[in-house]
Amino acid sequence: AHEYVGAMHRQGLDTVFLAAPTSTERRLKLVAEYSSGFVYLVSRTGVTGERDSLSDSVAPLVRSMRAITDLPLAVGFGISRPEHVAQLAPQVDAVVVGSAFVRLIEQNTGNGSLESRLESFTRELKLGLGAYA
Repeated sequence: AHEYVGAMHRQGLDTVFLAAPTSTERRLKLVAEYSSGFVYLVSRTGVTGERDSLSDSVAPLVRSMRAITDLPLAVGFGISRPEHVAQLAPQVDAVVVGSAFVRLIEQNTGNGSLESRLESFTRELKLGLGAYA
């Protein structure tokens, strides 16, 4: 990633690399070394999408990354409920929600209330921040 990182930084852009529960210690160190904006932690193995609960592998991954970098940590993949946000808020700096928004947009395409539904869902997720908001 050396050339990519150099090109990005010359343009004043940060680099964000991903680490997963299956990442080796060496990979975690490389991700920490080459990331400059934040580190994106993939919460689970497999594909992205909404889940009922968080993977048990996310907390050890967060701890491992915190031990080697001071960069902000964001967790994504499967984050779709206020309870997920509440579980993650004490541990990370950001959560990434994608599939849940895509589903909501797909279900409400052409619906005049799409904007208000997106806003409502965002507010619902934000409730999980509690004291961290």
